[in-house]
Amino acid sequence: MSYLKTAALLAILTVLLVFAGDILGGRQGAVLALIFAGVMNFGAYWWSDKIVLRMYKARRVDEGSAPGLYRIVSELAVRAGMPMPAVYIIENNTPNAFATGRNPEHAAVAVTTGILSVLDREELEGVVAHELSHVRHRDILIASVAATIAGAITLLARLAYFSAIFGGRRGRGGNPLALLFMMILAPIAAMIVQFAVSRSREYGADDGGARLTNPLYLASALKKLEYQNRRSPMQVNDATAHLFIVNPLSGRSFARLFSTHPPIAERIRRLEGKAGGG
Repeated sequence: MSYLKTAALLAILTVLLVFAGDILGGRQGAVLALIFAGVMNFGAYWWSDKIVLRMYKARRVDEGSAPGLYRIVSELAVRAGMPMPAVYIIENNTPNAFATGRNPEHAAVAVTTGILSVLDREELEGVVAHELSHVRHRDILIASVAATIAGAITLLARLAYFSAIFGGRRGRGGNPLALLFMMILAPIAAMIVQFAVSRSREYGADDGGARLTNPLYLASALKKLEYQNRRSPMQVNDATAHLFIVNPLSGRSFARLFSTHPPIAERIRRLEGKAGGG
């Protein structure tokens, strides 16, 4: 059901993109919008992992430099039947973690120094299991595609805005209502759908992680991570917030509709339910 929902949300984003291109430039605009999104997705597919790791100055570690963390990742990767991902540590006191990479063969798991000091071994195992589930299900690629299409829609909206200011073509057939939708509502709708994709995949990764290890490990970790991130939010680029296991922007005021993550309380409730049912 989670994958069907994700596919439906991505389809909605694609329709929005084509519609936006059609409003701005007719059939040719719609085709160009699809081509543009394809080019952007190609770039995201090949280079987004390197960009985000460099952005946070992540340091690659091995069994010799981080034996505890490396051993947890290695054991869970074997359990999941997937290749060993690269392991990185980010020098940051706020506890958080993310996975990146276009597929299981080119994946990385990154954790902050803060998470290593706050969580015990079992809780860290729950977090790593969650991140490996993201990798296994190619959630990073899905999230990148959603973010890229949403970004393309926003760019088209800005082009429509400047076109209106400088007297260019005002939408398909000169319809001012269509142009208004393009400039204001389309980017908002795209952002809502993009965040819905992210929330859906977070639930999926929680479920996948619960199958790799005790779900109570992750439930306990989430309680600590939410508390610490509310006390001291991590300074991150907003475009990468969806990658982290808990919203690093949780110290700011976000409406639930505009959140990249499901409510922590709901995630914990589901995980505890799985433990009780198992």
